[in-house]
Amino acid sequence: MIEDWRHGGFGLYIHWPFCAAKCPYCDFNSHVAGVIDQKRWQAAYLSEIERAARETKDRVLNTVFFGGGTPSLMDPELVAAIIDKIRASWPQANDPEITLEANPTSIDSGRFRAFSEAGINRISMGMQALNDDDLRRLGRMHSVAEGRRAFEIARTHFERVSFDLIYARQHQTPEAWQAELREALGMAIDHLSLYQLTIEPGTVFGARHDAGKLKGLPEDDSSADMYLITQEICEEFGFPAYEVSNHARPGAESRHNLIYWRYGDYVGIGPGAHGRLTLEGRRHATDTPKQPGAWLEQVETRGNGEASRAPLDDAEQAIEYLLFAMRLSEGLDMQRFNAISGTPLDPQRVAYLEEIGMITQEQGRIFATKSGRPVLNAILRELIP
Repeated sequence: MIEDWRHGGFGLYIHWPFCAAKCPYCDFNSHVAGVIDQKRWQAAYLSEIERAARETKDRVLNTVFFGGGTPSLMDPELVAAIIDKIRASWPQANDPEITLEANPTSIDSGRFRAFSEAGINRISMGMQALNDDDLRRLGRMHSVAEGRRAFEIARTHFERVSFDLIYARQHQTPEAWQAELREALGMAIDHLSLYQLTIEPGTVFGARHDAGKLKGLPEDDSSADMYLITQEICEEFGFPAYEVSNHARPGAESRHNLIYWRYGDYVGIGPGAHGRLTLEGRRHATDTPKQPGAWLEQVETRGNGEASRAPLDDAEQAIEYLLFAMRLSEGLDMQRFNAISGTPLDPQRVAYLEEIGMITQEQGRIFATKSGRPVLNAILRELIP
């Protein structure tokens, strides 16, 4: 019997924790620092790659993802050194996907050429809005014109360029979002990530919201309309949703993110990076210290950047697989779920959700219908054992 992770593949996530500024909506592990010793960071990343490769040396690595933070602030020489070390540490897939997240403010042609020469072959760009007023409200440091220019620079150096937009923003109407989305799809190459604005605790927006100072957020009905508009227009342009917030031309899906959603294994390196790793037949959850200095010091003094490594029991793995797989348009493989959990999903709950049109079954898979996808959390509450 093959190990379960092989159904999803094997990837590597590298977290660069630094940004030029902290956006008020962001709850990612990102930090602003005046001085960064990139040579010191290079030594730590290479050490961690060596350690991870010793445990997984016979695996074929499918994808690499540089996330953050703002990885486009990394020196291209640092990115090249990391990719060289990765190539020397694992066998590679024939066409590995190597993605780097970028912000429009940290992009110039020479820098992108250097990233391409280092081995990056896909860019994921944080555009966030095509409206200058909203970019200011979101705390972004670029204008629409600068974002478009950065996108054009990126597409001259990379065949695959995705960008993110946030909708259900302050004072945004469904009509305005429809026009903006059509404009975005007119620019797009093969992939878009489209997220509803969520107000997260611990962020600047969270504090403003709690104080009653975050004005103009759309009502629930308006946000729901924007979600439906997103699905309809993206399908019209040939960018169907393959995941709740991600749209792509067929074949252009983010292969790295599919490893997460198909519940494969991935190594997480860097401050606050999480991982899932199957060793001796048992999948483990790993995490790392969030503070950049604490992670760096731990790698240097202990030779291991992990904060914890915990084995997951069958029930925990089954729930994780369910939560990830149901986000995908391809849905959940029931035979695989049964093999992980040892117990099938409750047939009465499945039948009920199918009867009310929230899910459907086809060729041994369960997936949310168009009516079900907007209320996926409610479906998951019903299905979780």
